[in-house]
Amino acid sequence: MIIADGVRPDALSRSIDAGHLPALKALREEGQLSTVTSAFPSVTGPAYAPFLMGRYPGNVGLPGLRWYDRSRRIARLSGHARSYVGSEMRFVDRDIDRASPTMFELAKPSFGALSVIGRGLRRRDRIGQSAAFVARAAATHFRGNVRGWLAIDRMVGEEVVHRLRTQRVRYAFVALTGIDKTSHAEGHDAQIVGDAMRIVDDTVAQIRSDAERDGRWGKMSLWVGSDHGHSPVREHEDLVALLGEWGYSTLAHPWAFNTSADIAVMVSGNAMTHLYLDLDQKTRSWWPALGARWSDLAENLLSRASVDLMILPTGPGSCEIRAAGRGSATLAWGESRYSYAPSSGDPLGIGAQASLSESEAYDITIKTDYPDALVQVASLVGSARSGDIILSAARDWDYRARYEPIPHVSSHGALHREHMLVPLLLNRPPASAPRRTVDVMPSALVALGITVPKTLDGISFF
Repeated sequence: MIIADGVRPDALSRSIDAGHLPALKALREEGQLSTVTSAFPSVTGPAYAPFLMGRYPGNVGLPGLRWYDRSRRIARLSGHARSYVGSEMRFVDRDIDRASPTMFELAKPSFGALSVIGRGLRRRDRIGQSAAFVARAAATHFRGNVRGWLAIDRMVGEEVVHRLRTQRVRYAFVALTGIDKTSHAEGHDAQIVGDAMRIVDDTVAQIRSDAERDGRWGKMSLWVGSDHGHSPVREHEDLVALLGEWGYSTLAHPWAFNTSADIAVMVSGNAMTHLYLDLDQKTRSWWPALGARWSDLAENLLSRASVDLMILPTGPGSCEIRAAGRGSATLAWGESRYSYAPSSGDPLGIGAQASLSESEAYDITIKTDYPDALVQVASLVGSARSGDIILSAARDWDYRARYEPIPHVSSHGALHREHMLVPLLLNRPPASAPRRTVDVMPSALVALGITVPKTLDGISFF
């Protein structure tokens, strides 16, 4: 399973059609290239959970790349905030749901390359975890060396090819991040993004060549997918600065140590954010209890051009969805059924919907601006680690103006279709049309002849 991190389905198809990616073109001709939905938040790390755990990120305890620990039991340092950007990435395997197995635990032997989730892997089976590699990646990141990420991708690809040639493994998960890094820096349709795609293509070509030469290709499943898309950013709403202007004290990365803060600001992607309120409370409150104190904040935020959708958790199985100029609606869920009731408007643009199955919820939303929104919002709001206000950014906006070594001209993380739709390329036709990235893990288990756990959120397309 190769993750071409950040590639858009339209960009990938154009490059294949133009003849730039011959190895991927061959896979498409022999198998199938589908467009499926990722998870919300559509951001590297949390959006790997569907591939590796068959579950939505909120359901396994990854509500975002950054989150605030109300309980104080998990993020114990001053500030009680978690960020998987940097040294705290090592805590991902500890933070995710222990009852949800990973592919690495079910399909042994296996290895992972640049996998944020690695539970079940031995240290020697984790490509990209050595001190030398971490130092190189950190230097590349903090120097803003965009082309340096392509060199890292090529090095990772070569190591993956070598291991697959010399070892017999049941499963390999390979993340190549150059497309995402170059898209952030120059936009998803820049020439350098095409260079990053060709590294993916070269890696696939070499894996296939080796497998054909030694007779493994007939039994090998070689899949290429992505965890999120990208869209242009023309304005950055610095939420921390904005809230400061409004008189609020904030806790936010990289300086997440303000123990007297009013609001914790946890940005992911950078086109979505969790806002945590009443930070002195160790248990989660719902909007009906929070509204009396914080309704002015919500109204002021909703009036900002940067905010497309505001999600307010109202209970363990419900939330309010608001959009400026489009009113509000209530989303309720339970026992894998979803109901959407417009009140002052219809922010998702789907009309009233009652007791939809997950499949029906997908069908109703897939052609809208918010594909699979009902299921994705419910799974995120249902996480005990999610914020009290969840914001999905408007097009052309994101929520982080500082502390990015590479200034972002493109971003992701939001609920709109440019971020949520991703490609899935299979070297053999599936039995049914793939729909969600969360379906990849059960499908991989079926392909390997491994029993699929009943607790997964996805279903096999084989």
